[in-house]
Amino acid sequence: MINNTHTAGSEMPDDGKAGKAIRGALQVAGGIVPVVGGVLSAIAGAWSENEQAKVNRFFDQWIRMLEEEIREKEATVIEIMARLNLQDEKISSRIESQEFQSLVKKTFRDWAGVESEDKRILIRNLLSNAATSTVSSDDVIRMFIDWIGQYSELHFKVIGAIYNSNGITRGAVWRKIGKGQVRENSADADLYKLLFRDLSTGGVIRQHRETDYNGNFVAKPAVKRKNISGGTRTLISAFDDEEQYELTELGQQFVHYAMTELTTRIAYSYESESGGSTTV
Repeated sequence: MINNTHTAGSEMPDDGKAGKAIRGALQVAGGIVPVVGGVLSAIAGAWSENEQAKVNRFFDQWIRMLEEEIREKEATVIEIMARLNLQDEKISSRIESQEFQSLVKKTFRDWAGVESEDKRILIRNLLSNAATSTVSSDDVIRMFIDWIGQYSELHFKVIGAIYNSNGITRGAVWRKIGKGQVRENSADADLYKLLFRDLSTGGVIRQHRETDYNGNFVAKPAVKRKNISGGTRTLISAFDDEEQYELTELGQQFVHYAMTELTTRIAYSYESESGGSTTV
């Protein structure tokens, strides 16, 4: 359990003494890191007494934000450990290894990209499976961590819709994720095309291709698109129902690691000091 000296319900007093205390704390902290020390001391010394209220409110909000981040990380670590069989020597050795600890550190350094509960779950699943599975190398898992920060929740819905549906079209994916009909020149249509472009250039999805016995891709025969009556033609729709898509091997492995949840081995309720609870 992580002890926080500043609770969610406490308030920092807006008086001169509190301001002086904060300045003093910064000056002390500045002495710990010489390079940063001069900067912090200069900032602290520049505050006037009538600026204390604003400074105190800023620190109050900042500390609350850090506390919330710490609680999320704490809950995530607990949920991961509840899913691992620590009696298994391979798993135990894996989570104690420098390689796995490096993955955990990278995840927590990039925590700002985890802006939602859904993404936190993706991170939890990714680290849980990285501790138990050797399907992907650690280099690939690092890239998966980057994907979680880079892509939006809608990107992941598209990935989930394509998974196990090789040959699905953009129109079918749109309907599968529960979206209604929109105009071709709408912002939603532009966004949808952008999602597919992001995932295609990112190596997550590709157009469906047939393979031979040895796994080589077979070139598709040229197909002429039908002309609209009157001889006019329109561009390919954002919700096209002809071109087919599938996940790349990287995309398949991402689903295996980040979108597949290990069952919990230990069931208990964790309650943070702020009063929030997590059932594991």
